[in-house]
Amino acid sequence: MTDIKQKQKERYHRHLILRNFGEEGQKKLLNSKILVIGVGGLGSPVLLYLAAAGVGTIGIADDDVVDVSNLQRQIIHFTTDVNLPKVDSAEQKINALNPDVTVIKYHKVIDAENILETIKKYHFVIDCTDNFSSKFLINDACVMAKIPYSHGGVMQYHGQTLTVIPDQTACYRCVYNEPPPADSNIHASEIGILGVIPGILGTIQAAEAIKHIAGVGNLLTNALMTFNAETMNFQKIKLKKQKACPLCGEKPSITSLSN
Repeated sequence: MTDIKQKQKERYHRHLILRNFGEEGQKKLLNSKILVIGVGGLGSPVLLYLAAAGVGTIGIADDDVVDVSNLQRQIIHFTTDVNLPKVDSAEQKINALNPDVTVIKYHKVIDAENILETIKKYHFVIDCTDNFSSKFLINDACVMAKIPYSHGGVMQYHGQTLTVIPDQTACYRCVYNEPPPADSNIHASEIGILGVIPGILGTIQAAEAIKHIAGVGNLLTNALMTFNAETMNFQKIKLKKQKACPLCGEKPSITSLSN
């Protein structure tokens, strides 16, 4: 495991003196590889905090370009980045924030054909996508590949997240058996979203990834954490691994990936 250099000791001093974290936790971060799928509202705070924390390699996957309407909530992108690929915009900010970080870019759609090959290079995956098909795909692939991941979703004033450790904890399909009908999907562009909502949830997802890598604290496993920013009400709903889950249950019916 790579030793911590003197300049890094200055940068990560607050981690190095943190109870139950210390040099061992920081070394684990510096040697870790985390993939973030979606470089938008959720991905923005996730990437900034992972980079600031000293995650050694960060993969960033998104096929979109920066639009001016993104800037209300996607804080990693600036006005001068409009029309730039989001992965390029994010890479610039990560490099400016922390030169310790290696960025690997995937300017493409992550789909059933390429997701397993992509995620197998990483220790942890963070779902920062904005559609149900991607969320189910990421869950299914991570469970099949046995790679821990954080699910996150936001809409209007609401957010939800859970952490999945394959073979050990409830997965996304233990909560939601299958995606809703395609014609029932509602996008934030149709009903809106308070700009800070992805920031609140994204920082929680980043914390989960950092805790998992460093081996500290308790994760949001077997629990769905939800919040309503209008009332500032946070809830943690207990879950359990479902024997009848079509993916991780005793007799799985989902054995291959589809978009």
